[in-house]
Amino acid sequence: CGEGECGACSIFLDGKLVNSCCVPAINADGAEIITIDGFSETREFEIISKAYADAGAVQCGFCTPGFIMASAALLKELPAPSEDEIRIGISGNLCRCTGYTMIIEAVQIAAVNLAAERKAADV
Repeated sequence: CGEGECGACSIFLDGKLVNSCCVPAINADGAEIITIDGFSETREFEIISKAYADAGAVQCGFCTPGFIMASAALLKELPAPSEDEIRIGISGNLCRCTGYTMIIEAVQIAAVNLAAERKAADV
């Protein structure tokens, strides 16, 4: 779309969350690009996507990839975000089905589960 209004096309470009529709191809030349497909091969994706399912934060599925990518970016920066920080972290994404309460809950669940995974790995 070139406007970046919904966040559904979110990718990691050199580790930074961006809306791919707003990135000219020339700016991506030589960059590391991770789409939802590439991210789906990670343990982090498994934990976050399960949290979304457990919270009932998925319906039509159009917005889910963008929310998962935004959640991953947020939780990398802030492993235990407050509700307000979650709202800010997902603010570039739109959902017209579930509203945002279940999505916020999903991020909270993911934060707890990712922390438990990190703690188990440290043992």
